[in-house]
Amino acid sequence: RDALRWSKYIDEAAKMFGDAEVYFASHHWPIWGQDEVHDFLGKQRDTYKYLHDQTVRLLNNGYTGPEIAERLSMPPALDQAFASRGYYGTVRHNAKAVYQMYMGWYDGNPANLNPLPPVEASRRYVDAMGGASKVMELAESAYDEGDYRWAAELLNRLVFTDPGFGAARELLAANYDQMGYQAESAPWRDVYLSAAWELRHGKAETGIEIADAKDLLANTAVSSFLDSMAVRLDGEAARGEDLTVEFYFTDLDQRYRLHVQNSVLNHQQVTESGDVDAALSLTRPMFDRLVLGNVGLKDALFSDDLALEGSKLKLLKFFSLLEEPNATFPIVTP
Repeated sequence: RDALRWSKYIDEAAKMFGDAEVYFASHHWPIWGQDEVHDFLGKQRDTYKYLHDQTVRLLNNGYTGPEIAERLSMPPALDQAFASRGYYGTVRHNAKAVYQMYMGWYDGNPANLNPLPPVEASRRYVDAMGGASKVMELAESAYDEGDYRWAAELLNRLVFTDPGFGAARELLAANYDQMGYQAESAPWRDVYLSAAWELRHGKAETGIEIADAKDLLANTAVSSFLDSMAVRLDGEAARGEDLTVEFYFTDLDQRYRLHVQNSVLNHQQVTESGDVDAALSLTRPMFDRLVLGNVGLKDALFSDDLALEGSKLKLLKFFSLLEEPNATFPIVTP
């Protein structure tokens, strides 16, 4: 988010509705009284402005995102404002977000330009520190001293080196419990405690079911949905493929041409049919049923709600290149 722009929008709203007696918006309960509304908006404006300006000041002095997050604190006038406390967002992660908006993920240190991936780096760190037993000993000491951030660093390395190391998993879970109890931010607490749960019970058995979002899907523009379809294309499986298909939505009188080439799926809305490998004519509800898995493509091809021109094999090949997202991947284990 652009914290500077947001602060200006808040200031614009405060001036535009300067005589307002009631403030009503998301993430907060209503506020009554002109003076109270003005005070609230002024402090919200200055909270975002302070986070933005001080983060940029520090990055201009050579500090990186983590360094800025560690040293930045709100002034008392804003820190004591209830709505500006870190019960949801925090100064630490908002400062990093401002930094990333301007500087991206790279902090300028070449050691961080192309680092080893987590598993390989963890194995080498553990070996360099004297092996798993030594790292575990250091982690236990840090935990006993309440140095939970350092304990998390050590134990995370152990778990990524050996996911089956039960003692390390349990101590890291207990460590995350403590970090969760100490977190003022509700999302931070949820993250820590969710991590502890995964370490004790494993990854979630079920993820978000797309069928639960059928009403949302039905009200999503076709072009937006095709954008989301493109990110499901398996780039490796699509190497060397050159496929063009069309979807004509009979109830919307809209036609879209989709082209797989260079392992990329592009789409455009067109007015007339063209020379394609396969063309489907179907209703938007039938399309949604296909997406939701309520009906299989092979079954749909024999339905009166769908008509195919061209190659059935090419159409099946096209859909075979789209993978289903893994909704149950682990977070705190490799």
